[in-house]
Amino acid sequence: MPHRAHLFSLRIANALRESLKESPYTAQRFGKDIIAGITVGIIAIPLSMALAIASGVAPQYGLYTAMIAGFIIALTGGSRFSISGPTAAFVVILYPIAEKFGLGGLLLATLLSGLILIAMAFARLGRFIEYIPESVTLGFTSGIAIVIATLQLKDFFGLTIQYPETYVEKVHTLAQALPGFDGASLSVGLATFATLLLWKKISSLPPHIPALLIGVFAAWLLGLQGHEVDTIGSRFSYLLPDGSVGAGIPPILPEFFWPWEQPGADGQPIGLSWSLLQLLLPAAFSIAMLGAIESLLCAVVLDGMTNTRHSANSELLGQGIGNIVVPFFGGITATAAIARSAANFRAGAQTPIAAMIHALVVMAGLLVLAPVLAHLPMASMAALLLLVAWNISEADKVLHFFRTAPRGDIIVLATCLSLTVLFDMVIAIGVGIVLASLLFMRDISEMTKVSDISDNSKLISNPLPAGWAVYKINGPLFFAAADRIFSELTAHTRDKKAVILYMDAVPVIDAGGLAALLKFLNASAKHNTEVRIADLQFQPLKTLARSGLKPQDDVLGFYPSLQAALPLSSGQTDRTAGDAEQLV
Repeated sequence: MPHRAHLFSLRIANALRESLKESPYTAQRFGKDIIAGITVGIIAIPLSMALAIASGVAPQYGLYTAMIAGFIIALTGGSRFSISGPTAAFVVILYPIAEKFGLGGLLLATLLSGLILIAMAFARLGRFIEYIPESVTLGFTSGIAIVIATLQLKDFFGLTIQYPETYVEKVHTLAQALPGFDGASLSVGLATFATLLLWKKISSLPPHIPALLIGVFAAWLLGLQGHEVDTIGSRFSYLLPDGSVGAGIPPILPEFFWPWEQPGADGQPIGLSWSLLQLLLPAAFSIAMLGAIESLLCAVVLDGMTNTRHSANSELLGQGIGNIVVPFFGGITATAAIARSAANFRAGAQTPIAAMIHALVVMAGLLVLAPVLAHLPMASMAALLLLVAWNISEADKVLHFFRTAPRGDIIVLATCLSLTVLFDMVIAIGVGIVLASLLFMRDISEMTKVSDISDNSKLISNPLPAGWAVYKINGPLFFAAADRIFSELTAHTRDKKAVILYMDAVPVIDAGGLAALLKFLNASAKHNTEVRIADLQFQPLKTLARSGLKPQDDVLGFYPSLQAALPLSSGQTDRTAGDAEQLV
């Protein structure tokens, strides 16, 4: 199974090693990596700031995340084209943590999530991405998009409100405050959003920078007319070493500090205690689960675009290392970003070095452009995230899914979407996977059929003696189907002298199927009906052998084929005995 090795391998820096081993790393390849890194870095600067703000922290922490986690994950991970940093999907998880526990709690939760990701990597859990149905991923990503869009409407309309905890209360508060919108902020937001939408029609370059420049220009014009618009500089500030206060983001590199020394919700150092870790552990698990899903889905998408193979467990390892290191420098949770990763590949990236260059570009932007970035309007940042929310919602794909998918899958998608919006993403994924599994088992159980083939001349050449019957079972005999199948057989074979069960189309028997079979055999013995089982596949044969079930003369026999099980004038005893030895 070499084609599936990527699901089981685990090696640090796997993507970097493989990409450099494939072909010599020439100056030409390095040049392409530089161009791709610069391109994605320019895109990442405003997005990282916007996502940090949406997560409830100052914008510089988003830049720290893209710089440090983006570099480390690219260096140590298993997907060669992935770009890691803050992502929109995390907003719905990180915002409540930041509100309740402050920056210190958010950094501790990120640290714990990194440890969980590394544990998942060593447990080789990367392969389980295969078992998450599309209906679940579409459901929770669409739900995340709705929540993100709702959170951005506050700044888009220039509202001065405090969001409550639940989504329904958020919508109610928003609806009450909406008539008091700020016309200047709304104008800037609309100008930015319109540019984001229209720019693609006139240029192939990313629209983020031109749209934000339009937003800055619109805010400047409105400011000249006396209409002040909230900006990063007016919203956020920082303390300089000399005790003075600066506006916007600090134009300095992040310093090392212990996450538990950062402020909590009350502004005081949050500290480190077992009780705090217990409170943060569920959130950390949610972060790790989403990080694993998003990073591996991103890797799968890139594999399809690039015709390459990622190492799932190596990617989890890299994501874990990045999220362990980044909190010590003020960075929040990071994972692979699908849109930035796709832009990285389209810009010509050759190796993970492009992602490392992207991190250096973000660092350069922090050091050089910090005074300029302070002028970015909050309404423009909200407009940028509204477009991000629309993109991750995959609305066209969801509508197509509703039109074409089976009803069970539609139910799963709608359930995941609703639970993500109303409650929690982890609850949504858990319920979605369980519901999808139950519906799948229902469908599979309905596919398991039993049919009377006693008169089938293609399989049975000679007429059967009176009181004999042959039944063919098609499908797996597992707990959801076996009881129904053998109940039908019991009802139809009460007056039979002998029954042959033709089981060449039974791929598996589980404990429930075995229990139902034994119940049928007991019922047949009470009615003096001989049972002959023919053509068992390997797994059912192994299961019956482990159960200790043995042939009994005139009660139960096992045969290698249907023809051998048919009533013939000679050779019955020898065949039964031979199969008995085989079974035992």
